[in-house]
Formats: sequence, structure tokens, C-alpha cells
Amino acid sequence: MEWTLPTDVQAEAVPLILGGGDVLMAAETGSGKTGAFCLPILQIVWETLKDIQEGKTSKVILQTATEWTLSFFDRTDALAVTPDGLRCQSRDHKDWHGCRATKGVHTKGAYYYEAIVTDEGLCRVGWSTQGARLDLGTDRLGFGYGGTGKKSNAKQFDDYGDAYGKNDVIGCLLNFNNGEIRYTKNGEDLGIAFKLDQSRKSDCYFPAVVLKNAEMSFNFGATPFKYTPPKDYVALCNAPKECVKVNVISSVQSTDSKPGKQRSSSYHH
Repeated sequence: MEWTLPTDVQAEAVPLILGGGDVLMAAETGSGKTGAFCLPILQIVWETLKDIQEGKTSKVILQTATEWTLSFFDRTDALAVTPDGLRCQSRDHKDWHGCRATKGVHTKGAYYYEAIVTDEGLCRVGWSTQGARLDLGTDRLGFGYGGTGKKSNAKQFDDYGDAYGKNDVIGCLLNFNNGEIRYTKNGEDLGIAFKLDQSRKSDCYFPAVVLKNAEMSFNFGATPFKYTPPKDYVALCNAPKECVKVNVISSVQSTDSKPGKQRSSSYHH
């Protein structure tokens, strides 16, 4: 077909397809090249997800799944995750779409991760339990900080910090020792956002995000942070094993696309 490099629409679509996202593409030419480029990838992705569902997971996938990444399965259907699990995107202009990480922390310690806004849009990041809605901050089990300069929990949105947007780096901090959740913006501490109830300190909290026509990337500590975490905080990837739990949501029951409806399953990363 005398082509070697992907077109713009192909370059945009392929990472989303590999991440399991639902993609609708439109190109001017109509020559069929985009279809020829993407259909084999779709077939491979479908076969791979089927193997995961049937327990035929490859060593490579198992290795990826044991790392701190965004979950390919604990997400709403219109949110796509890149193959490395460190970037997500939703192009829905109307509704919010969310995702949680493959692992969470509990009981003790103080933890930090960074979320970087990589494209314009609305976003909210923070922490949630396994039982929280994927629409972060709309129930009592999710705690978010949004780009409009609001913190949210249980559908209560209060002024907090500053508005943020493209290229801003949001540090998300969780301290079980004092029950505090706080955030930083480009290295500046914004203060305490939430205090966990004593009864909630034993819960496991996962990094979480919800987007509306936006894109964010994440660093859980496998590579150097943009900004040094505050004293006594450690990267999530350095959390003690006894304080880490895996996300148990699988592909088997991930057909519900509504934000935040819990998907229960037995899949283990």
C-alpha cells in the first residue's frame, strides 16, 4: 500500500485501541488505510482480553499487571487507558468517565503520586475505595480535587486550592497516620483537603481519576517525580507490601459503562 507511517488519525487512535477504549474515527480520504491499519490491532486486543478472561494470561501481561498502573478493567467504557497504564483519555463532551489504579494502600504510612494534565478538558483526581463510584467525589467513599479549584466528596463541592489545566502537575497525598488527604499544584502545598473518619482509616484507597473530554498521565513513582514529595511521604510504588492490596475488578463484569457502578469480580493482578 506504499505507506509506512501512521496518519494523524491513526496515531491518535492506535494507543486508545490498545488500551481497550471504544474508538470512532473519521478521516477525509476514505481509502481504507485506517481500517487496514487498525483492524488487525483490534483482533489482537480482543484475543488478548479473551485470554485474560480465560486465565491464559501471558507473562508480559502478568508483569504489567503487577506494577502500579491504571486499571484496564476498573474503568468506564468511554475512558481509554494506554498500554503502559500510565495515561488515560476520555473524549466524551457530555458525561464524566472514571478509572482506578491496579493497586491501593491501607492501614498505615503516607503516600504520594503525581497526575499531569496532558490535554485541555475537565478532570478530577484523588483517592477512592474499591466500593466507590467511578465518578470520583460523588459519594462518601471518593475524594477528589478538580480542575475548577473545587474539592469534592459525597457530592459536596467546596473551594480548594487553585484551578488547574494543561501541563499542571497535581500531587495527590494520603496520610494514614493522621488521616489527612491533601494536594499540591506544581509543587505548592494546597493544605488539608479532607480528614478521614476514624472508621475509614482501615479502608484501602486507590488512586482515582474522572475525566470529561480530557487526558491525564500518571506517575506512581517508577520514574522520578516532577516535584519532590513532602517529608515523610513515599511514592506509591515504594509502599510496604503489607500495606498494598490489588484491585479485584476484572474484564468479566466490566460491561457497565455508567460512571461509578461497582464491578465485582475475581480477577487478580
